[in-house]
Amino acid sequence: MILELKPFKWLALKRYNWKNYDFSLIAVVVMLSLISTFILSRAASSFSITKQVFGLIFGFTVMFIVSIMDYHTLCRFVIFFYAVATLMVAATRFSPIGTDLSTNSFRWLSIGDNYFQPSEVTKIVVILTLAAFFNRYVENEDKNIRSWKVFFLACFITFIPTGFILIQSDLSSSIVIIMILVMMLISSGVGARILGPVAAIVIPLIGGFFWYITTPGEKLFLNEYQVERIVGFLHPEEEALGTMFQQNNSVVSIASGKLYGKMMVDSGEGVRNYNTVSVRDSDFVWTPISEEFGFLGCMVILAMLSFIIIKCFISAKHARDYTGMMIAIGIATMFTIQVFFNIGVATSILPNTGLPLPFLSNGLSSMLSSMIAIGLLINIRIQPARR
Repeated sequence: MILELKPFKWLALKRYNWKNYDFSLIAVVVMLSLISTFILSRAASSFSITKQVFGLIFGFTVMFIVSIMDYHTLCRFVIFFYAVATLMVAATRFSPIGTDLSTNSFRWLSIGDNYFQPSEVTKIVVILTLAAFFNRYVENEDKNIRSWKVFFLACFITFIPTGFILIQSDLSSSIVIIMILVMMLISSGVGARILGPVAAIVIPLIGGFFWYITTPGEKLFLNEYQVERIVGFLHPEEEALGTMFQQNNSVVSIASGKLYGKMMVDSGEGVRNYNTVSVRDSDFVWTPISEEFGFLGCMVILAMLSFIIIKCFISAKHARDYTGMMIAIGIATMFTIQVFFNIGVATSILPNTGLPLPFLSNGLSSMLSSMIAIGLLINIRIQPARR
């Protein structure tokens, strides 16, 4: 099929409801980006203001472009996006350009002097693919979405890229994608007749899996360091100087921020406990944030992150159609899980696992994924009235 590429027809600019263009959402993202720049300049040893500014300009440009591209047009190409994303996550492990950056986890592609983490963009691709897939069954009266066929096909679509991400040894990103699948299944209309029996089987299996992890001996499906982190979390007193050392230092650093934060007390010239915490610019970025801004500053930042998540659900409620609703729900799930896991790990209420904090952690891949998500949310809001 030859696409008809009339000038800007695919953008559908004339029929958008521009009054609904969400500048408040953009303003919150800008504020979080400025906070991130300040924190990274303090906490990241290899911070480059030039690289940061270039990344933000690139990110906001991508966000604007996606916000005016009709998400229905994007969904027409989900097979292509899905294939490319799957090939990229596979390439991290099975190609010469895949690299582990000395972490023993092959999560990145080496592109010249730069590194790209395809699992971040894969989250967005899975959301778009599942939304388009479920929509085919909703729009077609001859197809029944409440069937085991739909359930297993949705799982199959999700598990192919997720399997390659697990091979990378990136359990945390795999969990995010699986949770996106779960929430989109619940919201899709598949129904309790399908999901009820699945939950009755899966929940006990999850309990048995955790019991299996805590028993002595080698474990299938998990690397040794992953098992050590879980066991150390369950028995922190035995691993205070071992597996839990980083998280314990993170908690001490967070507590030292007290109510107002050290930035307000000593103008940023005093000792910083977060210097003892590794990956404080990405997976543990909440640690320097808490020490610099204190409890009150953390509450403000949490309010901004919550504002974005609430906006996701508002976009789902007011979406023009089923596809837009499902995309917004998938994005809400992605942001919610990543915020909860990142802060949960830094505060030691969850086992140590690596997930970026949206808009705050260092890394172009994470920022690109988050900006695409914001662009999609804005586009959902400016679509014409619901059909």
